[in-house]
Amino acid sequence: MRQQTEGQGFDYLSEEDRTRCAALVDGLLERRATPEEIDVVTRQLGRYPRGIVAVGARCSGCGSPLAVVTRPLIDGVVPFPTTCYLTSPKAVKAVSHLEATGVMAYLSQWLAEKNDEALLVRTAYLRAHEMYLYFRSCLAERLDDSQEHITNVSAGGMPTRVKCLHALVAQSLVFGPGVNPVGDWALRSCMDEFSQVTCRCKLASPQRNEPSMPKPIGAAGAVFQEVRHE
Repeated sequence: MRQQTEGQGFDYLSEEDRTRCAALVDGLLERRATPEEIDVVTRQLGRYPRGIVAVGARCSGCGSPLAVVTRPLIDGVVPFPTTCYLTSPKAVKAVSHLEATGVMAYLSQWLAEKNDEALLVRTAYLRAHEMYLYFRSCLAERLDDSQEHITNVSAGGMPTRVKCLHALVAQSLVFGPGVNPVGDWALRSCMDEFSQVTCRCKLASPQRNEPSMPKPIGAAGAVFQEVRHE
């Protein structure tokens, strides 16, 4: 990975983290997206998923794609930093409801605070950012893609802000729990609408007058608990 990671600092990654990222990339490349899977994702998004490499996460009930992995350079010319992309309509809708509570601005402000809890989450969030970058570097190396225009850019506002919960949830689904504390918290907060382990893919969408997600006031403590339990 020397060519793709040269010049990048991965101060928060252990050798185990690096090995995990590389193994995840290799596993995904061994089961590249099939034409049938691409058709499903096309229907989910309402457009063709350019640059799709593989399905990164599936519903444990029916096997439908939840998130996909996209190559760093689409069609050989377009840099694309959002390597983990949420595709499940149920997941997208549930996360949108959570975003509607205004929690992203609250968490971004809290991450910048000077206290021990915020520092602990900030460190975990930095690790998630670096794992995203290292994962993409491994992917770029395997696919011979350039990533020079997105070298230090991950997704979702990492490592200093919470800008897009959809991107953070996608990383949590692709990488598994214990990597992105904000993405993990968002998944727990959405469980009444979406869960990877409870298939709701073909159920009618629940009728809601307003989001019933946790209010921002309790979000910081909940994210802190996610980190403490890792």
